[in-house]
Amino acid sequence: MGDNMKRVFAFLTVIVFAFGCFAFNCGALSVSAGSAVLYCPDNNKVYFSKNQNKRCKPASTTKIMTALITLEYAEKSNKQVKFTKDMIAEGSSMYLKLGEVVTLRDLAVGILLCSGNDAANAAAITIAGSKDKFGELMTERAKKIGMKNTNFVTPSGLDDKNHYTTAYDMALLMAEAMKNSEFQRLTSLRTETVSFIEPKNKITTYSNHNRLLSTYEYCIGGKTGYTMAAGRCLVTAAKKDGLTLIAATFNDRRDWNDHTSMYNYGFENYRMKSLDDRDFFLDVDTVGGKEDKTSVGGEAVTNVVVKSSDFDKVKRVIMLDNFLYAPLKSGENVGKIIYSLNGKKIAEHNLSVITDNSIVKENKSIWDNIKGFFNNAF
Repeated sequence: MGDNMKRVFAFLTVIVFAFGCFAFNCGALSVSAGSAVLYCPDNNKVYFSKNQNKRCKPASTTKIMTALITLEYAEKSNKQVKFTKDMIAEGSSMYLKLGEVVTLRDLAVGILLCSGNDAANAAAITIAGSKDKFGELMTERAKKIGMKNTNFVTPSGLDDKNHYTTAYDMALLMAEAMKNSEFQRLTSLRTETVSFIEPKNKITTYSNHNRLLSTYEYCIGGKTGYTMAAGRCLVTAAKKDGLTLIAATFNDRRDWNDHTSMYNYGFENYRMKSLDDRDFFLDVDTVGGKEDKTSVGGEAVTNVVVKSSDFDKVKRVIMLDNFLYAPLKSGENVGKIIYSLNGKKIAEHNLSVITDNSIVKENKSIWDNIKGFFNNAF
C-alpha cells in the first residue's frame, strides 16, 4: 500500500471512529440541548448535566410555577374568574373571551395543557392584582424551593431580559410541583374538559402539548415551551418501578429524543430498592418474664436509589442480643436492622417488641435467675 493510500485509509479510519463516537456516544450520554439536567427527586441527585446552571429564557415552562401557585390558591378558594381586557395575551391561548367566567382550577387546565397565556394572565391578576406582583410572588416561591438562579417576571413565560432560570432550577420546580396532587393529575392528562360558568352551555376540551405522554410509556407529566429567543424548552417527569426522574432541557431542537435518551440512561443505570422490614419478625429467648420467648419485629420501610449494578449487593445485619430481660413492653425498641452497601450504611431500622412480656415471674430466687441466664447463654 502506497503512502498516499495509507494516509487516505488513516483519514477514513478517523472519520469512521468519530462517526461511531457520535452515533453511539462512546458509551456516554450526550444531548443537543444548550443546557440540560437529569435529576432524581428521590435522593436529590443529578445523574446527568450540561450547563445545568446556565441562565436561560424558560418560555412557557414558566407555567409550571404559574399553575402550581394557581392550584394552591384554588385549593383555598376556587374563585370564579371573569375574563377582562387586561388579561388578554398574545401567543398560545386557552381562547378565553371577554366576559367569560371560569374557576381558578380551570385556568390551571388552560395553563398546563394548552399553555394558555391568557389563562396565565387571568390567574396572575386574580391572585396578585397584577402580572408584576404575581412575578414577585413567583420569584419568592422559587427562592423557598431552592431555585438560586431564577427570577420570574411574566406569568406566561414571554421573553423579558429579567425573566430567567436554569435547567437545574426548573428540575427542582418540577419536583416541587409534582408534590401537589392536582398538579400531578393535570400534567399527566392528554386531554381535559372545562365546563364554563359563563356562558353556561360552553364546554371545551383542551389537549396537552406534551407529546412525550404518548411516545414514552413512563412519562408522568411535563411542560413545553418555545419562543424564538428561547428556542425549544421542555421539562418533564417520568417514573419506573418506583424511581422518579426529572429531565429539563433548554434551547434544544431534539428535545423529545433527548428526554427519552436521558430517561433510558437513568432507568438503565439506577433503580429504586425497597428496604421493607414491616413483615420481619423473630422470637427471642427471654429471661425473667412470664413467657420464655418474646416476639420482636421491624417497623419501617425505606426506599433507596442504588446503581443497577449494586441492586443485589445490599446487605442486612440484625443487631440484637441473644436473649432479652423482662419486663418488655410492646413497642419497646430492643435492637436494630442495619443495611449497608459497599461497606457504607444506607439505612437503619428499629427492632421492637411485638408481644407484650411485661409481667415478671414471681418467687424466683437469685439462683433461679442465674440458672436461667446460663441456660439461655449456653
